Amino acid sequence: MSVDSVAATVEGATPLRGEAAEHADFSQIRYAQCWEDADILQEALAIQPGDHCLSIGSAGDNALALLTRSPGRVVVLDLNPSQLACLELRVAAYRELDHAGLLELIGSRPSPCRAELYARCRRSVSPAVRAFWDAQPAAIAAGIGSAGKFERYFATFRNRVLPLVHSRRTVERLLQGGTRDEREAFYRDHWDTWRWRLMFQMFFSRFVMGRLGRDPSFFRYVEGRVADRILTRTRHALTALNPAENPYIQWILTGSHTTALPFALRPENFAPIRDGLDRLEWHCQPLENYLETVDAGTFGAFNLSDIFEYMSAENYHRLLDRLIRSGRPGARLAYWNTLADRHRPDSLADRLRSLTELSRSLHARDQAFFYCTFVVEEIV
Repeated sequence: MSVDSVAATVEGATPLRGEAAEHADFSQIRYAQCWEDADILQEALAIQPGDHCLSIGSAGDNALALLTRSPGRVVVLDLNPSQLACLELRVAAYRELDHAGLLELIGSRPSPCRAELYARCRRSVSPAVRAFWDAQPAAIAAGIGSAGKFERYFATFRNRVLPLVHSRRTVERLLQGGTRDEREAFYRDHWDTWRWRLMFQMFFSRFVMGRLGRDPSFFRYVEGRVADRILTRTRHALTALNPAENPYIQWILTGSHTTALPFALRPENFAPIRDGLDRLEWHCQPLENYLETVDAGTFGAFNLSDIFEYMSAENYHRLLDRLIRSGRPGARLAYWNTLADRHRPDSLADRLRSLTELSRSLHARDQAFFYCTFVVEEIV
């Protein structure tokens, strides 16, 4: 395995910085899970065996999910060394634990022995990452999937805000799902109350999300009312999609995965991911800097998370140009927009094809529902 250790950055050295790092605080775990749907990501990227893939890190779940497609290599990048510490501990968990132990360590399933599970994993991580997690026994005891700022934001919603609007029994009924007609009727008659709409406008406002959930700087390029757009997508997730099959809704409302798991945590994907770990490498480095070190035509797929909405349109266009140069013809780029609108500019139309219909059809099935658009583009 070729690995850039996160030791120096976890211990305080400053990595090279891109635009997002100039404005956001990357001193903590922001996302202890990947809140992007790997099922639609896999379809979007259409990875072929042997492809070299590039992935934004987040907590590592979706980078690990790419290993199920038998790529030649998956390169993971993140500006935040804490996010790479999440990935490195996950890699150790796939190596050292069975599938049930992995789910317990993450927090998907209840467990009285997470400290013991972590003890089995810690021998397989670098000294700096070991020190990072050793200093967070409460996070380990709660399940490492709860350790991020974004997850604490949802925990506040779940434990303090939602009970003011809906009873536990109503939440349980929502999570049972049902037919499309049954979901529509339940949402209309029982869930979509004036209390729900008022609470949503307040708790998912730009101000509250910036203070408790995401970094305030992530809204620099956002226009319009944040809560309105997310509420529309939430209604879609609770009616057009089935909450009984949605691991993201289940975690937000219960703090665990009840009847559904994200792609990387499903039992059928455990062995393929574990078997592919030697094809994974990670670097604490801005994407812009890393791309300067690779040859033209290196990559066949790019999982770009939602990084483009954290940068100006000008920087986004420049970065797209670098990505195109580093990818082979036919390589696909996939990325999400939460609130800022980012799509390939007309100036790059002869080099990057927008797969508009595929993007729309996949976004309609996106269970990580708060993204307003999902973009798939292909290098010509």
